[in-house]
Amino acid sequence: MSPLKKYLLLPSIIRLSSRVPRNRNTAWEGYWGRIQRTGADGDVLWDAGTDHEFASFLPALQRTLNPVLPVVDVGCGHGSFTRLLASHFPQAIGVDVAPGAVARAREQTTDLPNVDFRALDCTAAGAGDLLSAELGDCNVFVRGVLHILDPAARSALAANLLPLVGQQGRVFLVETNFRGNALDYIARLGASPRRIPRPLKLAIAGLPKPGHFGPAERLAAFDDCDWTVLEDGSVTIDAVAMRTKGQPEQIPGYYAALAPRA
Repeated sequence: MSPLKKYLLLPSIIRLSSRVPRNRNTAWEGYWGRIQRTGADGDVLWDAGTDHEFASFLPALQRTLNPVLPVVDVGCGHGSFTRLLASHFPQAIGVDVAPGAVARAREQTTDLPNVDFRALDCTAAGAGDLLSAELGDCNVFVRGVLHILDPAARSALAANLLPLVGQQGRVFLVETNFRGNALDYIARLGASPRRIPRPLKLAIAGLPKPGHFGPAERLAAFDDCDWTVLEDGSVTIDAVAMRTKGQPEQIPGYYAALAPRA
């Protein structure tokens, strides 16, 4: 898209984003209330409906996380990654700030006895201690959460993960890391002055504005005084197809595996 056409998107983006509630938790609950379908032909921007992305970083995840511990999927949404994680850990617990997301995750998880879901804001004070008291040391999986939090909330989440991982657990995070501006990002995902795909429109009109999350943002949230980086690198994030049916959108991303510093 030419620079001029890209800026023709601005009136639509401003109009849609003006509807986003100021309270982050309210925004997420409202968003999930408007979702009609999930999966490859669904409304959820970050749900491509396949395990292709998960398979791409599974070797790194298996190298770095503790296979005998439960895994907590922070920001689980409707539970697609929680269900994938359940094949590799004794227990998978999906946690999301939106009760509507948790209800949908439970509805879509009917045959996995080692999967559970609960509503909890993992940026809230004491959230990590609460989960730790119940579950003990855990691995933590975070996909597509940190890039949509402000710096203070990122640091609060990281602080809550310390008691949850304890001595034996590890953190594996996967985030979008598109380095262009917001208009470049939206255009990359299939928006044009004439049409904004429904999954993208729902996100713009319902959720806080996303940023990018790479090594610098990780360091700011997960301080070297508290965390050791076991490995990190680039990854590709799959999003629901919005331009060509059956072809997921692909977004540059970043992954990191972290351990609490002894």
